[in-house]
Amino acid sequence: MLANDKVFAGSIPDIYDTYLVPLIFEAFAEDMATRVTAQPVRDVLETAAGSGVVTRALAPKLAADARLTVTDLNPPMLERAKARQGADARITWQPADALDLPFADQSFDAVCCQFGVMFFPDRVKGYAEARRVLRPGGRFVFNVWDAIEYNGFADVVTRVASTLLPAAPPQFLARTPHGHGQPQRIHEELAEAGFAHVEIEKLTRDSTAPDPSHPAIAYCRGTPMFGELAPHGEAKVQRIIDAATEEIRATYGPGPVTAPIQGFVVAAW
Repeated sequence: MLANDKVFAGSIPDIYDTYLVPLIFEAFAEDMATRVTAQPVRDVLETAAGSGVVTRALAPKLAADARLTVTDLNPPMLERAKARQGADARITWQPADALDLPFADQSFDAVCCQFGVMFFPDRVKGYAEARRVLRPGGRFVFNVWDAIEYNGFADVVTRVASTLLPAAPPQFLARTPHGHGQPQRIHEELAEAGFAHVEIEKLTRDSTAPDPSHPAIAYCRGTPMFGELAPHGEAKVQRIIDAATEEIRATYGPGPVTAPIQGFVVAAW
């Protein structure tokens, strides 16, 4: 992972929330919220919350006396999440590093993290922090994307951008979001962090957009891939978006368009 891979700033949070969240995150967020609340929980910690799609799915499923602590390393993303959520006395918003959580041992019944562990500089340390703040019997629930070839729109956008930038092909999507879907390695890292029981399930869903341009804009402007494209100039960025739009239209139809997305859901306790 490169330093730029963690940069969600400028216009990225708004574009991410407007385009990318409904495209790929909402279905997995609903699944995660259901898994977290499958057993009674009172104190829940969410790490790497991004713009709050899991928070919005989870809050209605929690009891009236539950407490939900929502954290992210990136303040602009957390502010976006807070603004989208609305007032809820059960929710505490706090900037925090998932590798150095500012909470006491055994503070939570569950820790959840949607598509965030791929950004941890040291995943074992991040997993160990989740374990430290869990109460006995508590669960750590997270998910990761499978390889990019199993995620249609991301694959098309990366291939098109690489064709138009052959000297510096952008690899953020393949390297970071889609670079860690390895169940055996996940098992090993969680065991190293001290988790005794691990379950991993492959989950496939449909990713639907109202128009072929939406996935192109989502990935090119709403993720740190933009940091790889922007140095080549705005004209080049727009050319890549236009070319990716046409390739998506040619592959999946004129729109609305649907492509597969696939990831792994992990539960450790």
